[in-house]
Amino acid sequence: MTEYYDALETRDPAEREAAQLAALPKQVALAKSAPGNADALADVDPESITSRDALATLPVTRKGALIERQTPDAPFGGLNATPVEGMERLFLSPGPIAEPQGRRPDFWRIARALFAAGFRAGDRVHNCFSYHFTPAGMMFDSGAAAIGCPVFPGGIGQTEQQVAAMVHFQPAAYAGTPDFLKIILEKADELGADLSCIKKALVGGGALLPPLRQAYADRGISVLQCYGTADVGNIAYESEAQEGLILDEGVIVEIVRSGTGEPVAEGEVGEVVVTILNEDYPLIRFGTGDLSAILAGQSPCGRTAPRIKGWMGRADQRTKIRGMFVDPVQVDRVLKSHPDVAKMRLVVGEEGGLDTSTLQCEIASGDDALSAKISEAFQTECKVRATVEFVGLGDLPNDGKVIDDIRQYE
Repeated sequence: MTEYYDALETRDPAEREAAQLAALPKQVALAKSAPGNADALADVDPESITSRDALATLPVTRKGALIERQTPDAPFGGLNATPVEGMERLFLSPGPIAEPQGRRPDFWRIARALFAAGFRAGDRVHNCFSYHFTPAGMMFDSGAAAIGCPVFPGGIGQTEQQVAAMVHFQPAAYAGTPDFLKIILEKADELGADLSCIKKALVGGGALLPPLRQAYADRGISVLQCYGTADVGNIAYESEAQEGLILDEGVIVEIVRSGTGEPVAEGEVGEVVVTILNEDYPLIRFGTGDLSAILAGQSPCGRTAPRIKGWMGRADQRTKIRGMFVDPVQVDRVLKSHPDVAKMRLVVGEEGGLDTSTLQCEIASGDDALSAKISEAFQTECKVRATVEFVGLGDLPNDGKVIDDIRQYE
């Protein structure tokens, strides 16, 4: 019998819609009171924003605009309703872009997704999301704490130490990117370590491709996924039904035509735009840049919130590799630091369920020393590794692409 995190998950859809729209005017008022929205929402009457049609008239806030607004005097671009001094933690993700953590429990609403993945009070959780600079580690840490799970803060890298910690603490559950658990398990096999204690996992920060999910199932590990961002927290999550991702109870999601902000018809692919019901950081119509579509009907698991098909790529060229976003502007910075290279193109692929990244560089001639320098510069800038591949001058397509994501998401 399916268990639910709370009664909100199974309420009548009309009741959910009415409750969320009733909360909307307050959120818009909070956003309007923030200095960073003084111009964008100057002519908006919050009390009039009581429907999805009304919400769709408001401007879409994009990550690029957040980066431009954020300064030492206004670390969060003036969009926070709670002063910086009232926040619990401050983060700076690659971009760079700042994100706040308010003092309320489970600030990013991850507990619901963990519960749907089978996490229960007392389960020991090995958390392999980064605790350094970026909020992902604390996002899942605080969600596990809300359920009552003790957490080992493993973070990223240090595979042998991860294995040793798992052997010592015998966690029942893993949280992290989809592919890092595979790397840990393969290292354990190499070391002759028994990690059969791990029975469940919630992953995010990348695509959980079918071959990888099956490889985990063959080991007796049930792996589900969630989808969110550091800016708005959890957006949607998978249940045992594995039929789409169920929208979180704390967000209002629109699927819009990229570049216009206009909602599209159910089933049509468009950009995911999120309004969060959060009093500390009331982001209204945040454009994620991700593509998805609303699925018809309800999940067979009994949860009644709308579902999205899942992450279907990027509306722009910005993409996520092994849990880290990489933006074309970052590739451009690497290019400008190497004047001998005429053009760069980052090709993102997948092999055996793991993300691959190849940085193609147009150059008259290159050697191993230059390749190593470019590789190091890319890792420093983007926080992920890429294989450097030299190509001849004029060999890269003249199509405007800086990042070419060739992974398949079906």
